[in-house]
Amino acid sequence: MLVSYKWLQDYIDVKDLSANEIAEKMTRGGIEIDFVHELNKGISGVVVGYVKECEQHPNADKLNVCQVDIGEEELVQIVCGAKNVGAGQHVAVAKVGAVLPGNFKIKKAKLRGEVSQGMICSLQELGIDGKLVQKEYSEGIYVFQDQVEVGSDALAALNLDDTVLELDLTPNRSDCLNMLGVAYEVGALYEREVTLPTIDVVTNDESATDYIDVKVEATEDNPYYGAILIKDVKVGTSPLWLQNRLMAAGIRPISNVVDVTNYVLLEYGQPLHAFDYDRFGSKEVLVRLAHDGEKIVTLDDQERTLTSDHLVITNGKEPVAIAGVMGGATSEVHEGTTTVLLEAAYFKGATIRKASRDLGLRSDASTRYEKGVDQDRVLAAGRRAASLIAELTGGTIVSGVVEKDLLSYDMATVRLDLERVNNRLGMNVTIEEAASFMTRLGFTYEQDGNVLHVTIPSRRADIQIEEDLMEEVARLYGYDHIPTTLPIGATTQGALTDYQKKRRHVRRVLERSGLSQVITYSLTSPEKAKGFAFETTQTSPVRLAMPMSEDRSTMRTSLIPHLFDVLSYNVNRKNHDVHVFEIGSIFLTNEEVLTKQPTEREMVAGALTGLWHEHSWQGEKKAVDFFVVKGILESMFDQLGVSEEVVFEQAKLSDLHPGRTAIVKLNGKQIGFVGQVHPALQKELGLKETYVYELELEALLMTQTSSVVYKSLPRFPAMVRDIALVVDTHRSAGEVEAVIRWAGTELLHDVRLFDLYEGEHMEEGKKSLAFSLTYLDPERTLTDEEVTKAHTEVLKMLEEHVGATLRA
Repeated sequence: MLVSYKWLQDYIDVKDLSANEIAEKMTRGGIEIDFVHELNKGISGVVVGYVKECEQHPNADKLNVCQVDIGEEELVQIVCGAKNVGAGQHVAVAKVGAVLPGNFKIKKAKLRGEVSQGMICSLQELGIDGKLVQKEYSEGIYVFQDQVEVGSDALAALNLDDTVLELDLTPNRSDCLNMLGVAYEVGALYEREVTLPTIDVVTNDESATDYIDVKVEATEDNPYYGAILIKDVKVGTSPLWLQNRLMAAGIRPISNVVDVTNYVLLEYGQPLHAFDYDRFGSKEVLVRLAHDGEKIVTLDDQERTLTSDHLVITNGKEPVAIAGVMGGATSEVHEGTTTVLLEAAYFKGATIRKASRDLGLRSDASTRYEKGVDQDRVLAAGRRAASLIAELTGGTIVSGVVEKDLLSYDMATVRLDLERVNNRLGMNVTIEEAASFMTRLGFTYEQDGNVLHVTIPSRRADIQIEEDLMEEVARLYGYDHIPTTLPIGATTQGALTDYQKKRRHVRRVLERSGLSQVITYSLTSPEKAKGFAFETTQTSPVRLAMPMSEDRSTMRTSLIPHLFDVLSYNVNRKNHDVHVFEIGSIFLTNEEVLTKQPTEREMVAGALTGLWHEHSWQGEKKAVDFFVVKGILESMFDQLGVSEEVVFEQAKLSDLHPGRTAIVKLNGKQIGFVGQVHPALQKELGLKETYVYELELEALLMTQTSSVVYKSLPRFPAMVRDIALVVDTHRSAGEVEAVIRWAGTELLHDVRLFDLYEGEHMEEGKKSLAFSLTYLDPERTLTDEEVTKAHTEVLKMLEEHVGATLRA
């Protein structure tokens, strides 16, 4: 909601307060002011001028030489290229020395040989957004239609000396979606009276019932509908004051009739609609639910297909408007309109919200109906608009309002117990202070000791329970004045659980390894939900009942697809070395139709691409590869104390490289995978060589680990034996290493693979693996005989269990 500071002064006296002071007070009172916009964007030296003469430039077909009176002793000559410039116009003139938005300074110049002493301005050149400029002035200079004084400040005439407050309203404060609501709020904060607009309706001797009849079938969706007729109107341009206020509120002026409906919408918060009575099609207004498949062409010239959930205004035969959303093109007010049928109605918010969402139509009217309008203002707003239309168009209001009224005007009463207020808020407010707050808000009340029975006006539909009134007391008392208190009773110190500690440790290990943490959406598209699903069994995607969009319609089954989005985003911005990880949940179910909550599992996943290490001076570069990623995971397993229980096994998984992929097992159970993304998928995603991993974090962190035991540094030397073993090519190095560790006695201290050979000197189906075995006894020096005996046993077990022989 955009609130003009100058317009606000029509309803409440705040001349002694600046717009910034009001913004600060409202923010502290619970309504946040996002921005305070100065409409003057650094402009100076712009005055109202009168074009006395306008002739074509002697040396340019598209330029005109104008003699302009700017209120000084002599006329100034200005060369202007606007097509709509002409003699007899009042225009905005930037004099020599003036400054326009963007610090653009006006200087005396020569254009094609003719002196130009200033600039005749368009509204856009004065900093007004082009989408807010009336169509006839969207191209060319602005011409004043109202009486203006030559030489006076053009900024004041165009309201560019105003300040606009941008309110960031929460859904419950729909009462501030209008100027009167903001005035009530400011009045409550500063203890000032609000002055309501004077409504002076002068009617003729005719009766509106002779012209129109109102029938409502959908009474639940439309409990009130009022129709007012204004005859003999002349549609034209709105006066400047009305245009200025609409533009300050972010609405483009159209015509005097339409502008009045928008003006009253902003003033009262009540949407109105003006029909051309002669094009309406009948003398009957029938409000009903649409028929399935019924069509209407709306004001934006788009054909809309309706359903039986949508409320429409009809002429008894066909729809002429979608109630509360948008009018129809066939009955809109135009230049030739002479009789206006003005609608003032109360529509059910849920009905309007559904139609707006279904049809993809969002308007100022639908926004207010969705959040709730004041039922007590519906007729008042209609009468106010009728009065203004008659005044600005020279029309006559036909006597009477044709209406169907099923509204209940009983006001709600809420009990406010002062003892509960002070106990809940930790304050010490007196009953007199609480009563004064209610008076400042415009609420009436009856006092019973320390209890107030407060009657809530319909404009504050958000006040429904006692806690709502407590909030009003707190914010008027001042949140800053609420004393700081400590909780009463025993307190406990917060702490992390073991699971939370381990999860935090995982994050720190990965960050120390060089990975950056990212957070992506839990919602994804159905296509992305199919890729890299963790479960090997058949799972069904978990779809939302009411998704925001198709791209966010399904719960994710893997973290990896959105990590690809992170990589693509960075690579497209020339950041080619990206190493990221995420800790988050996936959602799984085996049900086609969801009847219970899906299974939620916490995972840790990562994606790496580009260079892992680069030393520019020495020219060293190390690209990310399978073993870099595997090493990161091994470091994490070691820090968690589960490295001995984890095994990597080569595997083939969809969307991963068949020769560079492994599944990860913990205590014999698969908990995830690591590998290179399949080249075909890499190409599809526009990525270079990329490696990913995804592990079930819960399984890792819930595994019982033994206590860490520290050992002293060895005081005795170790003996190292290197062996080169010939094994079948299908034998993995991990399998061979496991046999070595199993066969080695307590003297075997460490095993390390340091070479792999597959070449022409090896027989077909064989490969060579070279290991370094370290033997050590921490209590004494080993002899060659002891080491040889243990080493021989290892070789024997290798031959028996994996068919390994020493390479000659």
